[in-house]
Amino acid sequence: MSSIWNNRISVSIFGEAQAPAIGITIDNLPPGEYINTEELTAFMARRSSRVMGNGYENTVPHIMSGVINERTTGMPLCAFLQNTPKPSAPAEKTPALMRTGHADYTGAARYKGFCDVRDSVGFSDRITLPLCFAGAICGQILQRRGIYAGAHILSIHNMKDNPFDPVNVGRDAVLSVRKKDFPVINDRRGWTMAENIRKAAEAGETLGGIIECAAINVPAGIGSPVFDGLENSIAQLVFGIPGVSGLEFGAGFSAARMIGSQNNDDYYVNDHGYILTKTNNHGGVLGGISSGMPVTLKVAVKPPLTKSGSSGAIKVSEACSVPSLVPCVEAAVNIALLSHMIDYPDFC
Repeated sequence: MSSIWNNRISVSIFGEAQAPAIGITIDNLPPGEYINTEELTAFMARRSSRVMGNGYENTVPHIMSGVINERTTGMPLCAFLQNTPKPSAPAEKTPALMRTGHADYTGAARYKGFCDVRDSVGFSDRITLPLCFAGAICGQILQRRGIYAGAHILSIHNMKDNPFDPVNVGRDAVLSVRKKDFPVINDRRGWTMAENIRKAAEAGETLGGIIECAAINVPAGIGSPVFDGLENSIAQLVFGIPGVSGLEFGAGFSAARMIGSQNNDDYYVNDHGYILTKTNNHGGVLGGISSGMPVTLKVAVKPPLTKSGSSGAIKVSEACSVPSLVPCVEAAVNIALLSHMIDYPDFC
């Protein structure tokens, strides 16, 4: 199992869902960066939606190294989060007990039956907690340079929220969603989504959805062609989030239904002398390199697994993972952006 993402910044996740703790080590962060612990804790708390009634009892990270007097030292930053013990599953699982739609079978096949079967720990969504921690750290460093990433629920099943403006999305639009218990732009539609999730839970069903993310003020020239593109880095981290089943940038798959003149993003020079595009079908990235337009992407999240042979009600928090994964997508984008920004002139 690969638990290390190694670009200019290295991220290594350790621990398991049923272990005493789960944590992360982040290497090659710029030294001297101020870490606001209140903002860090607030970001981690977004992983738990009060509206959906889910969350972990302990989301406060314990920083073990790499920070002194609230400043990064340049040494590897190590942090862990304590797990709340759960009742252990049976010591063995037979194919008949493999959960539909889960990684029980594939994990057993990959690790020759020796993987820990308790809560499918190697594939548990608890690994998103240390991912959020790393993304929160990277986000603070980026924001001091005026770069902001934000995400919201674009849809739950067939109910849609208002999308970000792909051309003119601004700082206020990105930050305002972070403060909401249910991260949507249109609150009325958000409450309808939450009600649909509750109804699905009562029927023993689950729902998927789409998360939209935008990063603003990313300068042109970040990333590289072919295998080290900005899109490549974001995709690697986003697909490390359990439940993610699809990703598109800008117009994405809609571009396949356009003709060339519709998909083109014409350039112009604004009043401040910056080269921009009138539209943003390319999602802020061309040839793996940022264009200076907002970096926009959509992430598809599949419905959580249902309990085989049971049609009874389930917990609301088990009926849809989309709300809790919104900050996880934002965190993944933060990590990828900072990794590429390290090479940007005069960034550090």
